[in-house]
Amino acid sequence: MSLSDSKVGTAVAVSDMARARSFYEGKLGLESNQQSDEMTAYECGEGTGLFVYLSEHAGSNKATLAGFEVSDFDATREELAGRGIEFERYDDESGVTTDSDGVFEGPGFKAAWFKDPDGNIFSING
Repeated sequence: MSLSDSKVGTAVAVSDMARARSFYEGKLGLESNQQSDEMTAYECGEGTGLFVYLSEHAGSNKATLAGFEVSDFDATREELAGRGIEFERYDDESGVTTDSDGVFEGPGFKAAWFKDPDGNIFSING
């Protein structure tokens, strides 16, 4: 069996589970399908998911951890902004420059990045 034939999920280290649940459920609108004091699992589209767990390494990743592929980018961005999500603004030497709403436009797609309370970076792409 090859890993390229396997499903893959994202594991997210957090420092405070109650705060993380408030963010992932309240602001992102995800629904938990399994939880304990030290972890919460969120099922996402097409059998994918996020596994959120307590760790002393929370927020130590400085790159995009996961991206959500959305069918209506503009509507999703507006909905998340309405729930209090603040999108990152970038203007760096790698060529990633966002507009005042935090949106990067490439050939045929858009992307915007946001952070959870621990600084883990996610994107929406469409």
